[in-house]
Amino acid sequence: MRLKDKVAIVTGGAHGMGEAEARLFAEQGAAVVIADVLEERGEAVAADIAAGQGRARFVRTDVSSEADWQRLIAETLATYGKLDILVNNAGISGSAVGSELSLEGWNKLMAINATGVFLGTTLAAQEMAKAGRGAIVNISSIMGFIGSADGHPGYAASKGAVRLLTKSAAVRWGPEGVRVNSVHPGYMPAMLHGTNAGGRAAKIPQTPLRRLGEPIDVAYGVLFLASDEAAFITGTELVIDGGYIAQ
Repeated sequence: MRLKDKVAIVTGGAHGMGEAEARLFAEQGAAVVIADVLEERGEAVAADIAAGQGRARFVRTDVSSEADWQRLIAETLATYGKLDILVNNAGISGSAVGSELSLEGWNKLMAINATGVFLGTTLAAQEMAKAGRGAIVNISSIMGFIGSADGHPGYAASKGAVRLLTKSAAVRWGPEGVRVNSVHPGYMPAMLHGTNAGGRAAKIPQTPLRRLGEPIDVAYGVLFLASDEAAFITGTELVIDGGYIAQ
């Protein structure tokens, strides 16, 4: 198993890509702490993993709260004794905050998508450095590379922030044995939940592999970067987009 005896936190792990990552990590031998604001769903995913002989628990976490992050890491250590992997997966889309001109929307996107990743990366890296090892995978987006007229511009700004925060963290924490990389998913059904059927269908011919992505497509990329197979990889980006931004 690729994550045997590892302990991982997956934020936003109650649904979508985060759930796929949490389940795959558990299948590959990791003890998984699912962090999310969706309590009922998060508890259900953790219980289902445990029922399948995996190791998992749920901790309610608002990733924009430093106090919640401190509690999450403390509870992970109290339960499993260490922290090997963090996946900063939690995030919201630009269509989830209303008007694309709103300051409130900008602040919410930055708080969850960027500040949440900063808090998780910083606090987890400090703990990992004590052991001299660890892997952090930050979920950005193809919008961390390109602009878009759709949704709030704060989404692309927040995902671009994740991309460069990742590089800075990799340089800062590399000497301590902590690797930090980013993953950039392309268009997926969940990402397009605010788009009509025609809009979703239009993304397919725009993608060289001629389909939308699925959460498991991203989960396998995250698994690689979190595993010891990627022991000499840090500060880089893995784009999982069916070739969309290659054009």
